[in-house]
Amino acid sequence: MADTESIFTRIDSMDPSYFAELFAQDATLTFGNGEPMVGRDAIATGSAIFFTTIAGLRHRIINQWFAEHDTIAETAVTYTRHDGREVTVPAVSIWSAAANGLIRDYRIFADLTPVFGS
Repeated sequence: MADTESIFTRIDSMDPSYFAELFAQDATLTFGNGEPMVGRDAIATGSAIFFTTIAGLRHRIINQWFAEHDTIAETAVTYTRHDGREVTVPAVSIWSAAANGLIRDYRIFADLTPVFGS
């Protein structure tokens, strides 16, 4: 399994295919109370759509915890809006890896209201 830093580096690259390579073919990614994206292709497509709504992002790891194949990461995520303004919000990501190291379930909890508000 990729380490926490390299996972967030892939997200911050805003390359949906590069990010999706971390996932098993039948993986699930859920953002908050949104509909789960099921399958590597759906995760790549959903990520690509989300990336069009921002100009950039970067994660700073605050803390992380590990339990067998599960990781919990507390982060401060700085989003760059299309108007150039940067907004930082707290987030928690939780993922479980399969025996082969690929992510099988990924959940993101963050309130993006400040990012998309005026």
